[in-house]
Amino acid sequence: MIKAVIFDLDDTLISENEYVKSGLEVVSRYLEKKYMKNTQTIYKELLNCYEENKKNIFNRWLEKNQIKYTSEEIEEIIKIYRCHKPKIQFYCDVIPTINKLKEKNIKIGIITDGYIETQKSKLNALNANKIFDEIILTDELGKEYWKPNPKGFEIIMKKLNVKFEEMMYVGDNPEKDFFIGNIYPITCIRIYRNNGIYRYKNYKSNIKEKYKIKNLEEIINII
Repeated sequence: MIKAVIFDLDDTLISENEYVKSGLEVVSRYLEKKYMKNTQTIYKELLNCYEENKKNIFNRWLEKNQIKYTSEEIEEIIKIYRCHKPKIQFYCDVIPTINKLKEKNIKIGIITDGYIETQKSKLNALNANKIFDEIILTDELGKEYWKPNPKGFEIIMKKLNVKFEEMMYVGDNPEKDFFIGNIYPITCIRIYRNNGIYRYKNYKSNIKEKYKIKNLEEIINII
């Protein structure tokens, strides 16, 4: 019997792409003041850099605009991006699903990877602490404890006072979200979101989810 449903955050409960766009808007306004370029032009150029390759976006933008920079300047831009107050919201199927789970007295939680400042800003923007029973930010434990490390699951199991076989985990990233099912008897579900960043990634050790869904409300029938 399922007594707790744990969710991943990015591309499970919210759109990672929407968060990125929100951050790039804030960075664009900062770069406009610093380099006297039009905000909208900067934003479009940064977005193009992101769509081309998600790594070193700001370095590449500066290089394309022939702007000399230091590592300290890059660190400042990254800090602005990670700590900005994002314009994000839950996918439309999140709150209806949570309400149905609460009606069944099922506990709900989040286990999320990512830098602490970034994930905290997302959770604060969503008022997630008022909605979920427990939230684990794995970066607070140390990057070595990011998923697929089982530590976050072990902690939330104790906090929610349930057994592993009474837990369901919903995620989207095949590289790290479902390997836990090979370690503990947790029911793993993969949700497919349109334009999900990790949609086409390979499974870690070919360990797959038990169920596939396209809408979170489908988990109510699985339970």
